[in-house]
Order: sequence, then C-alpha cells, then structure tokens
Amino acid sequence: MRFTRSISSLFTYFLLVLPLSLVCARSINGDRLLIIDEGELRNNYKAYIWDLEQRGFQLTYLSPKSPELELFSHGERKWDHLLLLPPKSKAYGPKLTSQLLVEFLNKDGNILVLQDPANTPEQLRDLARELEIGLAPKGDIVVDHFNWLPGVEGNDHSHNVILAKKPVTGPFTKNYFGGYNNQEEYVAFRGAGHTLGNSPLIQPILQASRTAYVYDPQEETVKSENPWAAGQQLYLVSGFQARNNARITFVGSADSFSDEFQGLDGLRRDPNGHKVIISNRRFSNDVTAWTFQETGVVKVRSVLHYATKDAGNLSGHITSESPSIYRIKTDVTFEITLSEYLMDRWLPFQLPANDSLQLEFTMLDPYYRLNLVPIATGVDSTTFSVNFTVPDQHGIFAFRINYKRPYITYIDEKIQVTLRHMAHNEWTRSYAISGSWVWLGGLASTVIGWIAFVSLWLYSAPRETKKVAAKKQ
Repeated sequence: MRFTRSISSLFTYFLLVLPLSLVCARSINGDRLLIIDEGELRNNYKAYIWDLEQRGFQLTYLSPKSPELELFSHGERKWDHLLLLPPKSKAYGPKLTSQLLVEFLNKDGNILVLQDPANTPEQLRDLARELEIGLAPKGDIVVDHFNWLPGVEGNDHSHNVILAKKPVTGPFTKNYFGGYNNQEEYVAFRGAGHTLGNSPLIQPILQASRTAYVYDPQEETVKSENPWAAGQQLYLVSGFQARNNARITFVGSADSFSDEFQGLDGLRRDPNGHKVIISNRRFSNDVTAWTFQETGVVKVRSVLHYATKDAGNLSGHITSESPSIYRIKTDVTFEITLSEYLMDRWLPFQLPANDSLQLEFTMLDPYYRLNLVPIATGVDSTTFSVNFTVPDQHGIFAFRINYKRPYITYIDEKIQVTLRHMAHNEWTRSYAISGSWVWLGGLASTVIGWIAFVSLWLYSAPRETKKVAAKKQ
C-alpha cells in the first residue's frame, strides 16, 4: 500500500519521532520481554521493535506453539513482560491460556495485546471477559465517515482508517498518552473496538469519536443499521491495572504499531481539509512505556509520623523513629515522601492540577481526612506533610494513605498507632483553670476558718470559778 508524503510531513515526522528514539529507558519491573510471534510478523514492526531495543529491553521471540515456550519456571515467571502479536492460526495454544495469562499478571508480569480483528483467539476473549472488557465479534471493524484519513489506498470508500484524537485527561489525572507542547495529535487507526465494564481497575486510553461505529464488512447494511457498539461507548485502546499494579493493555489495531502506519506520521489533512498531526510512533511508544511500567510508577520512599513538639529530636526520615503510642489530644505531624519513575530515572512526584493527596486518620471510619501539602522537593522525591491534633478518644487508630488515580500505581499505606488516656500527672492543675478559682477560694476560706476556730478553741482557757466552802453548823 502506497501513501503520499509531503516534505513538510516528513520534517514533522522526524521532529516528533527522532528525539523519542534516542531515549534509553529501563522498566522498573525488569527488561526481559517475550514476543509471541508466529510467522515472522515482527518484520512488519521493525521501527517499533527497534524502539524497544533502544530502551534496553532484552527481546526473545517464540512461536505460540514452540516447545520452549514457558511463562513460569519453578513457580516464578521467566519473563517480565509479554507482547502478543496477532497469530496466524486460530488460537495461541495450550501454553497461553487465559488462566496462565491471569497467573502471569498475578505474579507482577505485564502484557501488551495487539489485536487483529480478523483473528482474535478465544484465549484473549476469555481473558478480556475476566477483566470486564468486551471484544468486538470476529471480523468487525471500526469505521467513521466523518473522521477518516484521506490519501490512504481504498480508504476513500471504506473509511476504516480513522483518525482517533489522542486523549485529553481531566484536572485530576496525569496524561501519559496525549499530545505534546499543547498540540492536538491523532492516531491513524484500523482495527476493532471494544466496550468496557464498570471495574474501577480499567484504564481507558483511546476512545472513539461520537460518529464511529463497529460493523462487519460482510454484512454492511445490517450492521450499519444496528451496530454492535457506536459512539463514545466504543474504545480503541484500553488498559487494566490490577491491584498488585501489574498492567495489561488491549490495542484494537495491530496495524497502528506497524511500519506501514508509523510511516503516516507527520502533518496531514482530514476530510474537511484541516491540518492534523499524526503520531502513531509516539503513541505506540507511550502505550508500551505505560504497560511495561516505564511511566506512571509512584514509589513511597518513606513514611514518618511524630509528635510535633519532638520534631527537633529526629535524625531524618526514618520510619522506625515513629512512635507507636500517642496521648490523646497530642499535636502530630505526618510526612510521606514520594518519587515517580519516568522512562529511566526517579523524579519528584508532582500532583496533577487541582488534585490533592489526602491522609485519613481512622478507627473504623475516618476521624479526619486532611490534605497533605508539599514541604520539600529533592532531586528525586517530594515530601508531603500535614499537622493535626489527634482526637480525644482512646483506642487503636491508623494513618491511612489511599491514593488511587488513573494511569499511576496505587499508593496504599496504613500504619497503626495507639491513643492512650492522659496519665494522672498529665492533667492540667486546678489552679491553672480560672473557672475553678471560686471553688478554690471557698475551699481555702473553709480551711482557714476551721484552723482559726480550732486555734481559738485550743488556746482560749476557760475562766476559773471560786469554790465557796460550805459553813459547818
């Protein structure tokens, strides 16, 4: 298939893509990448695979039916990441069942699935159903008669090479897949879509436009009148981050990662003649980097809590210095230090705009829910802190950080502490309470009066009486 390319689009292609290829990253989860390749399909993805090699991945190619294919050895995973290219046969074989793929995720492995709408193995459908992701029926593809890419052979009629706008995230979410330098960028997409369930672990990445729908080219009329999915209920690329932070991503278009479609990168025009920037290569690398945990990884460096009055006695951010018992109504300081991994280095973690990192001080329910503020930023970490007074309630409490946002690893820290009663010598003395002065005065006057009365009674001698002798007759 031949595509037209102008000098300006070629310049834009190198401007967008070449700097990305020079980045040498290292996944936080390891660099052992197994590529399931049947029939030398990797020859269609030379640029994409070259980018993987430049980022430090150790690539191994195996056929799904190879006798050497094993995901585990002695109960441990043999690979850190798994890339599933579309198979030529109807299934991946017995060594890549949905149960084994789920176990691979449970052991902290990451999976990237490139889907071919003409041949989606049943193992992938079973796996997607477990994750509440519904894959389109076999052979169904996504079309959009309003947002398609002109100049592609055959697309002027079929409109199945669509323009999918890169995601624009909200104010509470970091964007690892969007356009750069505040530019709108698009992905040339030809493939299948899927629908998403209500699982909070699903991470939508690329959504179809309102005018897109899924249809079967073999039954165009029937499917157009009653499509399997349409509009913004249709997703093109979606991720799933398990509770152990392992990730799996379903890409509905394997073609979007191919050399053929990455050759479309650059400045082009949509059906209305407007200029659009296509960046398939950058998008494929962004999706891979997120899936293989090169981006969106947040690490807790240290957690520290202490009585505010003892701040000067601490030697540093050492968790073991945190006390396990506090007295009720004590002023306490809580600090947590976070770092974010980005491609090949640790950086200070920065909250998205309008978002907040919150501390919960809980017994059964939160007594307090407080926003932490950054107080110090180092070379590779940011320290967040908050001061508060613990409640007048004894018992077992916990400091809890439960920060879960799309596209970043979950932060769930819980530290248990005890709140005790005040000791008998810790209560405020009565003479320091102004309201008690009346009672203290009354008590003092009673004591003084009693002492005066006793003193007078003891030291006041009775008058002597003269005895008159009785006269004798």
